[in-house]
Amino acid sequence: MNENYRYELILYWSDEDQAFVVEVPELAGCMADGSTYQEAVANAQVVIDEWIETALALGREIPRPRGRLRYA
Repeated sequence: MNENYRYELILYWSDEDQAFVVEVPELAGCMADGSTYQEAVANAQVVIDEWIETALALGREIPRPRGRLRYA
């Protein structure tokens, strides 16, 4: 993952999928999962890079990370 990208990650357990799910709310549709917390976060980092690469190839704007968006 490019260390300049500091997007908020929302991580939760999905009983339906039997996996940890990570959403990246600032990047529309950007999600990943994994069987462990660490795997889900690592997969999210890969998906963020791929999301940005695809957006750049399509000439789309890349949202700037805004930090914490939601509060628990």
